[in-house]
Amino acid sequence: MRYDVLIIGGGPAGNYLANLLAGEMRVGVVERKGAFGGKACTGIVGAKNYKRLGFPEEAIINELRGASFYSRIQSFEISRSSAQAYMVDRKTLERKLAERALEKGADYYLQATFQGFKNGRAIVQHVGERLEIEADFYVGADGANSTVAKAIGARTDAEFLSGYEIEVIGEFRRDFVEVWVNKDINDKFFFWVAPLNERVARVGTLGSLRSLREFLRIRRLKPTSVLEFKSGSVGLGWRRAWVKDNVALLGDAALQIKPTTAGGIVFGAFCANALADAILNGNPGEYEKLCKAIKRQISFGLKFRRAFLGMSQDDIEKVFEVLGSREAIEVIESQAEFDDHLKTAKAILKRPRLLARLLKVSPSIVRYLV
Repeated sequence: MRYDVLIIGGGPAGNYLANLLAGEMRVGVVERKGAFGGKACTGIVGAKNYKRLGFPEEAIINELRGASFYSRIQSFEISRSSAQAYMVDRKTLERKLAERALEKGADYYLQATFQGFKNGRAIVQHVGERLEIEADFYVGADGANSTVAKAIGARTDAEFLSGYEIEVIGEFRRDFVEVWVNKDINDKFFFWVAPLNERVARVGTLGSLRSLREFLRIRRLKPTSVLEFKSGSVGLGWRRAWVKDNVALLGDAALQIKPTTAGGIVFGAFCANALADAILNGNPGEYEKLCKAIKRQISFGLKFRRAFLGMSQDDIEKVFEVLGSREAIEVIESQAEFDDHLKTAKAILKRPRLLARLLKVSPSIVRYLV
């Protein structure tokens, strides 16, 4: 078996890349699982980018037009008249992208475990059979704990966190996501409540399972009303290099993840576009350069995270006072983009009064963000 490109990992990024390359090149995809989906994933994607990337409409579960933010003692709301983000079914997204790639001629190997490289070939265990698959170019899209990254000796400088998410019965505003920041019960990350409809939501956090249990109590959600429980891990940081010789890393395998929210679908898809262009143009070494906008977003997100980790809950309350002001809400509602947190921060910091108020909270916060 020989391919122009062998993609190791059939998640959103790997399947999206397969769809971009299939029909132009001989493409094979190796996926460890026997079916698509299954990973803990809230699946919130900005509506603008969802359409721009051409993701399948069949995967959309719900439309979100706003967000409610809660600290320990206060709250504020950001809203728009139209949908700003979509709740997505991860399994349907992966499967539909794979179907597109298959229709264009890609080959898929499910229940196939990548074991390493030998003599320029990928060694794969596929349904009890050992395969040696040769390709001109290999792509590791096999998640944050990437076996491909280890095989090429990629260096990792990242913070790895455990994530927990449930689907639970309750009462929710269908078109508003909730973001709760309370460092008294979780000093590592925020909590999210992302509704699928008025009665069911995905609720989760990064950090500890104990903190999620405490949040359920505060949010008055019954742990005995859980429909589904998933857990996993996420890496926030850098993995270098994204390309080495004839092997590239993509998506979570390259840690193309938002440090602000731990979402990776959009960043992975944009970098898949960059990688596809680089491969088709015969110059894969240009891949990282073509992803410079995503790298800027990751760099900003890591600064934001350092600022968050250095703040107390009292600092959080003061920041909420600033962001909950009428001026800040007007800026966010008029200029913010769901997947571009750097643009949102710049818009806020360009307002002298907002900047001055944030400097009073902590000069280090502003220093991190500018």
